[in-house]
Amino acid sequence: MKKGLLIAFEGIDGTGKSTQLELLAEYLRTKGHDVITTREPTDGPYGMKIRALYTDRGSHSLEEELNLFVEDRRQHVRDLIEPALEQGKIVLTDRYYFSTAAYQGAAGSDPEAIFAANSFAPEPDLVLILEMDPEKSVARIRDLRGEVLNDFEQLDQLRRVAALFTSFPHLCITRIDADRPLDQVQDDIRHVVRNLLDNRADDEH
Repeated sequence: MKKGLLIAFEGIDGTGKSTQLELLAEYLRTKGHDVITTREPTDGPYGMKIRALYTDRGSHSLEEELNLFVEDRRQHVRDLIEPALEQGKIVLTDRYYFSTAAYQGAAGSDPEAIFAANSFAPEPDLVLILEMDPEKSVARIRDLRGEVLNDFEQLDQLRRVAALFTSFPHLCITRIDADRPLDQVQDDIRHVVRNLLDNRADDEH
């Protein structure tokens, strides 16, 4: 029985995952929780190879690409996630294996096979999928961040990714409408997480 909690933030690019994760982390720390924030791809050796794909995705086959994500996650789980959960910490990760299933699935891999390949990774207690129209998320990346779209952020691709995120049936998933003011989105996230913590507390009594 793991002592900690694992919460994954998922969704297409431009939905505000990273910002909402940091806001939740600050909130939980004010409530006395020991929180670790992390992300995938990691900054490890496999993660750095994945980041290189952002500008040159054609340099690897789909199979090679998928293997990089799985190996990066294997290291992430072993070195950070599992030890933190053992110590009773709350781990907030910006992306997890649901992103791999959605993004690599949209590129042609079988999402079910991807879930199976990630069976070594602990299932999250909660997956928050931030949802937004792909046209709006692309506009956010371009206009708000002033960034050029990378190879994973093209609109057709993001439409397929969004459709796959919508199709996942896992009971740990809660969907959040991200196309609203930041504080409203955060309020919804905090409400869901408080319920999770309350239920955990009830189970322990």
